[in-house]
Amino acid sequence: MPKMNKLKIKLFADGANLDSMLSLYKDPNIKGFTTNPTLMKKAGITDYEKFAKQVLLEIPDRPVSFEVFADDLDDMFVQAKTIASWGSNVNVKIPVTNTKGEFTGPIIKRLSGLGVQLNITAVFTQEQVRQIAENLSSDTTAIVSVFAGRIADSGLDPIPIMKECVEILKDFPEAELLWASPREFLNIIQADQVGCHIITAPPDLLIKMNLLGKDLTKFSLETVQMFYNDAQEAGYTININ
Repeated sequence: MPKMNKLKIKLFADGANLDSMLSLYKDPNIKGFTTNPTLMKKAGITDYEKFAKQVLLEIPDRPVSFEVFADDLDDMFVQAKTIASWGSNVNVKIPVTNTKGEFTGPIIKRLSGLGVQLNITAVFTQEQVRQIAENLSSDTTAIVSVFAGRIADSGLDPIPIMKECVEILKDFPEAELLWASPREFLNIIQADQVGCHIITAPPDLLIKMNLLGKDLTKFSLETVQMFYNDAQEAGYTININ
C-alpha cells in the first residue's frame, strides 16, 4: 500500500467552511480547494463574493475553484470573468451544460481563449470530456471534473470510464482530470492508479489519510476495543437466566 508521499495524484479539499479550509491549508498534502453553491448554502454562506474573497485572502497560493451560478450562457460568461478577476489562483467552475441541457462549449472556448483558468464541472460521460477538450485553449490550464462517485451511485463502475477520460485528455496536456464526489478513501488510491491528476474530497474523507497502509491486524484489534469500550460506557447489560 503506498504512503501519501508516494501518490502522484494531487489532493484537493472540497467544502465551504472557512475554518476547515484554513486547517487543511496547513497540510502540505492538500494542493488545492474546490467548492460549489450547494456546499456554500449548506455552510450558511449568504454573501458569495465576500466569502470567496476572504478565502482567497487567506489562501493566495493554491488553486481554489469557485462556480458560476447563472443559467444563461452569456450571463455565465460575465460571471466567470468577474470571478476570475478575484485572484490569479482562481479556477472558475463552469457546468458542462446549463439547466436546459445546452452545452457550455461556446463560453468554455471563449473563456479559455482569454486565459481564464477553468474547472468544467458536473461531467459524467466520456463524450462530454471529448467535447470539453475540443473547446479548451492549448495555452491555458484547465480542470475537467468527472463525478466518478455519482457515476458509481448509478450502479456503473467508474474506473473504466475514468481510464478512458485519462486517455482522452492525453492529447490536451494543459487539461487535468479531476475525480469528483469520492465516496470512500479507497477512491483516492483508485484515482491515482488510473492516472487522474487530481481528486477532491471532503474533510471527513481526508481525515482518513493517517489510515493509509495501516496494519490490518492492529486495525481489527482497535475495532474490537472500540465496540467493547462503547458497550461499557453505555452501561449495557444482559440478564442471564
